[in-house]
Amino acid sequence: MNKKDRKTRLTVLVALGANLLIAAAKAGAGVLAGSPALLSEAAHSVADSMNEVFLLAALRRSRRPADQRHPFGYGKERYFWSLLAAVGIFVMGGCFSFLQGIEALGSHEQESTGGYIVGLSVLGVALAAEGGSLLRALYQVRGQAGGIGSDPALRTVIAEDGTAVLGVLLAGAGMALHMVTGQVVWEASASLAIGLLLVYVAYRLGKEARDQLIGEAVDPELRRSIRALLDEQPEIDNVADLLTMRLGLDSTLVAARIDLRPGLDSEEVELVSERIKASVAKEWPEADHVFLDITDAPPDEPHHTGSHHTGSTPMDSHHTEPHVQT
Repeated sequence: MNKKDRKTRLTVLVALGANLLIAAAKAGAGVLAGSPALLSEAAHSVADSMNEVFLLAALRRSRRPADQRHPFGYGKERYFWSLLAAVGIFVMGGCFSFLQGIEALGSHEQESTGGYIVGLSVLGVALAAEGGSLLRALYQVRGQAGGIGSDPALRTVIAEDGTAVLGVLLAGAGMALHMVTGQVVWEASASLAIGLLLVYVAYRLGKEARDQLIGEAVDPELRRSIRALLDEQPEIDNVADLLTMRLGLDSTLVAARIDLRPGLDSEEVELVSERIKASVAKEWPEADHVFLDITDAPPDEPHHTGSHHTGSTPMDSHHTEPHVQT
């Protein structure tokens, strides 16, 4: 496990410890007070705890080395476990909160606010714990290249902690208004608002994980930089096509179809191919799988900037194997 992963693992463990502690406190106080908002928050913390277990699994499993069955490695495990975490937030947090809110709205009995002082005190402790965990995650983002979007595990922790802070504030406001007005509708509304918040966060996290699992290209700026480097090579006549895909947190596939200038023999083609691959990997170490489909421009044909030759012949027989530069 590298240094970045160790920091992320510590951040996840801090969040897990905080969530387990406050989930138990919220559940106990929620049962004692009979508060739907507090019970919704307890379910929220349980969901977050389960999700952090998923994220710990992602950190460990995504670093397994490539093998014959998975030649590109296991980097996408992070996105799979992040998708499970999003489902957990939706089912265990969002749906339970909706049920609590709807049940409270449909209740015709006079709701007691006995024990709410204890419940509000628990929410105060939870706010401090969740806020501390959020600050820890944000501090890591500040010192990490790529920011919040680079690591799905860290992104999920920040989303969970940020949502938890908002959820605590909503639950506290609903409970306080219930105490002041005697109307349970305030607390029921808080439960429904917490449910909506969790469903939205689950949708965003799930969408991002889905995009990465399907296979998402690198950002346009990085793609332009790679293409510019290829265009600068004196032996390249034309870059007919450039495809990229993120394979994991620090693993990227780069596949380019390029036309070489006329007159290169097979030995020169091989040397040029290796040098270009090495240049790409040196400039972007995460580009650990570089493939070049090389074709030779027809003799005496003027240089062009158009599309790929329709009658070109592959000249790089070794491009079908991953080429890794370290």
